[in-house]
Formats: sequence, C-alpha cells, structure tokens
Amino acid sequence: MKEDSSANKAYSEIRRKVLSGQILPNTRIKEDAWAKKIAVGRMAVREALTRLLGEGLLTQGEKGGYFIENLRADNVEETRELRQILETGALELAVKKISAEQIKALEKICDDFTLMHTQGYFAGACEADIKFHETLIESSGNAKLISIYKFSHIPLFHQKLSKAQEFFNDYKQTDTEHRQIVTALKAKDISLARKTLVQHFHRGVTAVLDL
Repeated sequence: MKEDSSANKAYSEIRRKVLSGQILPNTRIKEDAWAKKIAVGRMAVREALTRLLGEGLLTQGEKGGYFIENLRADNVEETRELRQILETGALELAVKKISAEQIKALEKICDDFTLMHTQGYFAGACEADIKFHETLIESSGNAKLISIYKFSHIPLFHQKLSKAQEFFNDYKQTDTEHRQIVTALKAKDISLARKTLVQHFHRGVTAVLDL
C-alpha cells in the first residue's frame, strides 16, 4: 500500500472513531498501537495525526503526543446548534428531493443500528449513527451543504455514556427517533421530521453533560 493511501486510511479510521465518541476525551493516540490496529506504518499514522491536529480534532500534550480534546459544555452546545442548523436545513431540502433509494438506504442503516445495539456492539452502532446523519445530509442533494458538513468534523454525543445500560437505553431511544425521522420523510411531514431531529439533538446534549 502506498504511503499516501496508508495515511488516508489511518486518517479515515481515526477520524471516524473520534467523531463517534469511540475514543474517549483525554485519551492519548499511540502511533505504534494504531499502526498495528489498522495495518499501516507508523509514518502513515503520524501523518494522519498531524492532519487531525491541524483540523482541530486532536491536541498536543505538554510533553508531546496527540490527545483527544475534552468537550467543554460550551463546545457541546455550539456543536448542537451547528448540527441543528445544518441538518434541519437538509431536512427541508430532503423532504422535497429524497428518492425511494435514499429512503431504503436510511431504513437499512436503522436496521443495522438496531442489530448492533441489541447485540451490544456499541462501536458498530456509533458508526451506523454517523452514517444515518451523513445520509440525511446527502439526501438534501445540495453539494455545498454536503461538503460543509463533511469537513466540519461534527462529533456525536456519546462521550459520557460509559456504562452498558446507559448505552442501551440511549441507543434504544436513538433508534426510535431515527425511524420516526424516516417515517416523517416518507410522509413528507417536515414538521414531524424537524421536531424529532431537534428533540434528538437536545437529548444527546443532556446525556453528555449529565444534566
């Protein structure tokens, strides 16, 4: 595998884990461990980490090394506001443009999410959650909106859900909300879709901040 493709692979893998909350805040990203984990060279991992540092997804420790930045309350709220603006805007467009194939894709993601969380595979459920929201954005059919969303590095809200039962309860509710959004899109009910999505985001913020 060429070095640039190895670095891209490392970047994509680590970025997805960070955004889905599978790597907890303040965790140090160890180059050798990740090189072994995703079967690339250490230089590829180092290049990926440098890129993620420049994009603000990582920080550097006082003695070196790369760490996952800890979410502050104001950051969480700003993230919620940004996601709500972008995704409710996408819903407004998607309700007019979404195709039968895109509806089926969302339903398939919901089924994957259900399977993952019922089997206790929460990492897989996190990734299905990311895919659900990315697919919502793609359903808008607006290339600029899709690009802005993709490069905004918007995290999900799972960082403080550490206990298995808390994971299960949260994911069960997330599953219900995802499916209600799809049902609303099928019915072209933008009011229900928007209401459910806003509720979804506020509940996520509450879970992260332990309010």
